[in-house]
Amino acid sequence: MDRDLNNNYHSVYSLQYHLVVITKYRHECITFEMLEELEKIFTRLLKDKVCNVLEFGGEKDHVHILFETPPQVQLSKLVNILKTVSSRLIKKQYEHHLKKYYWKPAFWSRSYCILSTGGATIETIKKYIENQNK
Repeated sequence: MDRDLNNNYHSVYSLQYHLVVITKYRHECITFEMLEELEKIFTRLLKDKVCNVLEFGGEKDHVHILFETPPQVQLSKLVNILKTVSSRLIKKQYEHHLKKYYWKPAFWSRSYCILSTGGATIETIKKYIENQNK
């Protein structure tokens, strides 16, 4: 396989994920300024967990974060931290704007989508493994 690999004490890895988080009730409440602030928040939070943001973007009702992690990161805990902290910070900073959308202490929907990504298809990896002894 031809890709850049990371390493730490006892492993070599390449782990990238695509996270999609939507606003509660899919309210179209994210402004351009909020999106810029969310990028800063997610980037800082991921950096604190030794992760790296590869790409960030979004629309009025959701954000996309493409990031890489070391293998010791527990994804469900990481996503919980990202959603909880970003929700708290964005609600505090944009309280006046968000009042018309939310009356309860929630910004993100409870659901999310996370997909593993990579440079090769599953078929390519299967063939690579099949041909190891040849």
